[in-house]
Amino acid sequence: MSNAGSDAARKDEPVGQLGPEPWLSSPATKSILAALTADGAEVRFVGGCVRDAVLHRPVRDIDIATHDPPERVMILLERAGIRAIPTGIDHGTVTAVVAGAEGNAHYEITTLRRDVETDGRHARVEFGADWISDAARRDFTVNALFCTPEGRIYDPFDGLPDLGAGRIRFVGDANKRVDEDALRILRFFRFYAHYGTPPADVFALRACRAQAAKLATLSGERVSGELLRLLEAPDPAAVLLLMQGERVLEQILPEASDFGRLRVLTFLEVRGILRPRIGLDAVRRLAALLPADAGKAAEVARRLRFSRTQAERLVAMAAPRELPDPAGGDAGGRRFLHRLGADLAIDLVLLAWAGHRAVEAHLARDNARWVALIDQALAWQPTSLPVGGADVLALGVAPGPQVGALLGEVERWWIEGDFRAGRDEALAHLKTLVAGTPP
Repeated sequence: MSNAGSDAARKDEPVGQLGPEPWLSSPATKSILAALTADGAEVRFVGGCVRDAVLHRPVRDIDIATHDPPERVMILLERAGIRAIPTGIDHGTVTAVVAGAEGNAHYEITTLRRDVETDGRHARVEFGADWISDAARRDFTVNALFCTPEGRIYDPFDGLPDLGAGRIRFVGDANKRVDEDALRILRFFRFYAHYGTPPADVFALRACRAQAAKLATLSGERVSGELLRLLEAPDPAAVLLLMQGERVLEQILPEASDFGRLRVLTFLEVRGILRPRIGLDAVRRLAALLPADAGKAAEVARRLRFSRTQAERLVAMAAPRELPDPAGGDAGGRRFLHRLGADLAIDLVLLAWAGHRAVEAHLARDNARWVALIDQALAWQPTSLPVGGADVLALGVAPGPQVGALLGEVERWWIEGDFRAGRDEALAHLKTLVAGTPP
């Protein structure tokens, strides 16, 4: 069923005007526009940059649409001395890279197109579409906005009123849009998490629920990208619960269980008393959802094709080898930080704090202790044992396991003394241990 009006009734006429935008007038943008329009071609900005500019949100990714085919776009850019990368040339996309004082600026330039054939994961496209046809193949009305280099806005599918009302709707028939690419199920919930206002669009929910099983056909990388961006939303727990109710979440994250802990963690990260010292973190939020099970965390990381660093961090948070103790005082905090390091310690403190608050809200009286642990971690300077293997060998101990055992004893003594002992004291203690070691 269509929920965004008739394509035939659409007119390609401006409906509004953007105010001054730094990204529109930047030297990098002007150089791209000059290159692409050098032979008279018409170009328009499209999608997220227009959407976020209308909402006065930061614009991060700048996409441009043009009638010129990708091969012609490559020629125009290179002729202007701009680096051109054929990132998705079969689908009409070229990335332009402009060097600047603050680093490289990237622009995705895509030829107007229409989908000729889709299989639920990929589309075969045909170039040469008009602006309305190109907009009609996009996912959501709020992503089907165009604007000219002068800032005139074109809105063929009523994205502006939807944006103002927090409505995330598919362009045209929701079932057809999802059938074209199952990833749009996750994109719907991600955009709803970042831009939507309840209630969610009923046509979108029906289509997502009906085709949720198709998510199994997607690569882990595509699923992971959408899930992590959803987790960065202001209140991801509410949307994840909606996904669970629509039988979508079970297709990509059946292990998700602790929505209460996630909700409290989100508050602590961005709206609580720690702001702005602690920022949001999608992998940490994912760990908050999972049970304390290293095997399940490792399976999630494998399925989502996490990097080795991401996977190890997720497992370390989901099943920590040591838990923080807010009643341990400064000395206990220093021992905890020495064993785990500041980054993991902050993760575990936030997760433990959120877990306690989710179960017993009255534990707010312990806030000061949790905050003290976070403050201690933020200021932590790693310390090293002031003696090493060479000192053990210099005392006549033969190379082998005994060297590590002696150093372990010295380190335990050093930690129990709250790291106060310097090299001379540590060396004296080492000598005492060596003297008492059987030959």
